[in-house]
Amino acid sequence: MKRYIKNLMMLSLVTTGFLACESSNKTIDDVFAEVTRGAVFRSTTPATEIAAQELSFSDPTASVSTTFEVEDNAQGGLLQDVQVYSAFNSAADPASSVAEVLINTIPASAFTTNADGLPGTTVTLTLGELAAASGLTPSDYTGGDSFTIRYVLNLTDGRAFTSTNLNSTVSGGSYFRSPFTYTIPLVCPPIPPTAGTWTIEMEDAYGDGWQTAGNGGPGITITLNDGTVFEVGMCSPYEASPYDCTPGTAAATATIDIPVGTTTADWVFPGDTYGEISFKILTPNGNLAADSGLNPPAGAIAIDFCVD
Repeated sequence: MKRYIKNLMMLSLVTTGFLACESSNKTIDDVFAEVTRGAVFRSTTPATEIAAQELSFSDPTASVSTTFEVEDNAQGGLLQDVQVYSAFNSAADPASSVAEVLINTIPASAFTTNADGLPGTTVTLTLGELAAASGLTPSDYTGGDSFTIRYVLNLTDGRAFTSTNLNSTVSGGSYFRSPFTYTIPLVCPPIPPTAGTWTIEMEDAYGDGWQTAGNGGPGITITLNDGTVFEVGMCSPYEASPYDCTPGTAAATATIDIPVGTTTADWVFPGDTYGEISFKILTPNGNLAADSGLNPPAGAIAIDFCVD
């Protein structure tokens, strides 16, 4: 009798397990049946290169280039075209800014198959092209102004994807890299940095100092042409800083002195681990030379030397 009851219980458990799996599988099938898959217009140009892109305001032939690929659930088969829009942003007089205009439409036939087997293309934009599209003459823009480029991916099934209908997984991260929008600053031609005391105003949105690489990490590095290297950043409470960091949790201010005779100063930001960092850089004359905004990308910092 005990053996019979034991076998009956085992049979009951096995049967229940099969029923549970069957029910679960049906639920998953129902979920997947409701999933609508989209597409991404992914940049394959390294993020550091994109972050460093800039245009000399005095050179209409100055250009920037970015390479993209399209991925969808039909291996690019849904691609119809990509539209490229541009808007002009005036720093000194926002009223002079120009709303975005369509500057180009790239048809599917203009894409070529890249090494990953996906449709790829390289978009090259010149200052002259961007200015003409916005109806601007050289006297209408200067260093500190910028152009915002927005892409729209149109599919053959009528759907369109751009910066306004994305989730954070697609727009950010290290894989999809599809923000669909990029800002290109206008800068002065290379000129010597103003000699004197430069000010770096640092903030952390969470209020626990800077974490540029895990719990702590390097700060902003400034390298002068004579080999002098400065490193500034807000201290982290989680790790001893490898350099002379500035105490602070939510905000801190540091300064560096650039001597007379300096011809170049290269500024590099190491990256933002948790998306909490922002900073502003002021010249010795108190002018704003760079404003990173929240969560700036790693790489060269575009310094507007025109402001002095």
